[in-house]
Amino acid sequence: MRRHFSDLEDDILEFQRATDGKKVNRRAFMAGLAALGLSPLTVTLTPAHAQEPDLVLANWGGDSIKAMQIAYVQPFLAANPNESVKMDSSGPTNGKIKAMVDAKRVSWDLCDRAFPSSLELGPAGLLEEVDYSIVDKNKTLPGFAGRWGVANYSFANVLTYQAKAFGGRTPTTWADFWNLKDFPGNRTLRRHIDSTLEAALLADGVAPDKLYPMDVKRAFSKVREIKDHVTFWSNHADSYKLMHDGETTMGCLAHTRAVLLRRDTGGTVDFTFNQGIFWVSNWIVPKGNPGGARVWKLISATLEPAAQIELLKQTGNGPVNPAALSLITPELAAVNPSSPDNIKLMVIADSEWYAKNSATVLNQFIDTVLS
Repeated sequence: MRRHFSDLEDDILEFQRATDGKKVNRRAFMAGLAALGLSPLTVTLTPAHAQEPDLVLANWGGDSIKAMQIAYVQPFLAANPNESVKMDSSGPTNGKIKAMVDAKRVSWDLCDRAFPSSLELGPAGLLEEVDYSIVDKNKTLPGFAGRWGVANYSFANVLTYQAKAFGGRTPTTWADFWNLKDFPGNRTLRRHIDSTLEAALLADGVAPDKLYPMDVKRAFSKVREIKDHVTFWSNHADSYKLMHDGETTMGCLAHTRAVLLRRDTGGTVDFTFNQGIFWVSNWIVPKGNPGGARVWKLISATLEPAAQIELLKQTGNGPVNPAALSLITPELAAVNPSSPDNIKLMVIADSEWYAKNSATVLNQFIDTVLS
């Protein structure tokens, strides 16, 4: 006799009750079906009964895979045993996100991106709006709970230097970085405009509170002044190696790499937060993400103080939840970019300027300065 779908639903619910909702092996499953008088061929599991898809967290690979697993994913899964999270470390570029959404083949649920990405992709209809009925705005730094993105951690690009290279003198400003007479040697800058233009303008005497909107031509000109003495790096591993191996005397590096260099060289390579450029990364959710609204619960969990502090321990990336700052040890506070004593020394990158200008200005930088 043909069974109605409602009967199958009842039978499946009965099977769930009999197994107490636990996973069972194939043999036990077949035996359970037989006890209900069902043939496996008569049962089709609809999406309502199928296991929900993994939540997929996209980041940039390297040490951040293990770090986010420890700080974010493991505590979330412990509190939510019915969930599953997978990491994708291929790098969630704006271009990849746009291509996924346009093709309606989105495979990522949450993406780790610098804050300007939310201001660029969101208005184009490529991102979900943050559900602040689940995510608490008060668990982020003021100004970084946006319509399409919410802050997840902070970082900085800082002046890094060989401590024994300058006869007892210590560089502390970008003007010192550009001063080849008193601080000789090769430099290294990122092959990008992020923080490079700010450093150039600060070296040229622009006041920190007058940096934005940036005078691009002036910044380009300043970089050209020392171009012949600069090795431009494209990935963070290269920036570390250039300083670690002594190929460069100064560099503009991510503070996380600078912290590692200080540790690994016993202080031979050091850095300062003074005139550093402070950035905030954020979670963004591509439009039509496969995990749907479940993603907001995961994002909310990453903003808990314990998760934020653990990420600081693992990578050096700073907490954005103000409640975490009072729980940090003095040792961690010293290398945390979002600690009050450090952030007051730095310039906060203007996310809106970058969202509007980054693509165009970067192309100009590559074509007219680096070529």
